[in-house]
Amino acid sequence: MGQPVGHVQEEDGLTPDYVEEGRLLFAGVCEFFWASSAASNLPPESVPEFAFAGRSNVGKSSLLNALTGRKALARTSHTPGRTQQLNFFAIAGMPGSEKLRIVDMPGYGYAAVSKEKISSWTKLMHAYLRGRSTLSRVYVLVDGRHGLKESDHEMMTLLDRSAQSYQVILTKKDEVKLRDIEGMVAKTLAGLQKHPAAFPELIFTSSETGEGIPELRAAIARRVYGAA
Repeated sequence: MGQPVGHVQEEDGLTPDYVEEGRLLFAGVCEFFWASSAASNLPPESVPEFAFAGRSNVGKSSLLNALTGRKALARTSHTPGRTQQLNFFAIAGMPGSEKLRIVDMPGYGYAAVSKEKISSWTKLMHAYLRGRSTLSRVYVLVDGRHGLKESDHEMMTLLDRSAQSYQVILTKKDEVKLRDIEGMVAKTLAGLQKHPAAFPELIFTSSETGEGIPELRAAIARRVYGAA
């Protein structure tokens, strides 16, 4: 399987050019423009979309803020289950020139949310994942302190069945002891072997220090500008 992504991966096309393209891409205009609580009110398909999913309180909002270089693009909250819809953010190299969309998906794996709400979210995610031709990749965020949980495997199984391309992003690297990082990466990569649609490389990130953010931007830029 691939090496843990802590550097530019030449074999995957993440050359220095894509690192710079990613920096420039996310240095442009970035703004919220649509919220969908049902499949019937998704925005029109246009540019490539990159969706971010993860367990509640995995650090998704903090990562999106770090990715886009904004302090409050996505609200952070200590209340699990806050995001209850698909939130779309437009990324443009310049005003009026949309390049891609970031999609903040509802958090999963929080038992205190009502069964009705979970059912509603699940239907929305099923519809979006299976019927969105502009969805380029899903990033599944996993807490780097704890690794893959059963709810993560359930989400990835849904993505496998949807034949949807996805990659795991480990979060909160700054809170993981240095001696534990290599083991966490190896354990997570081993857990991905049972998921056929999973991209076999990780990006280990920290929203606090910015580590891994250039690599994530470069990976997105590659799919926007150069990937099939």
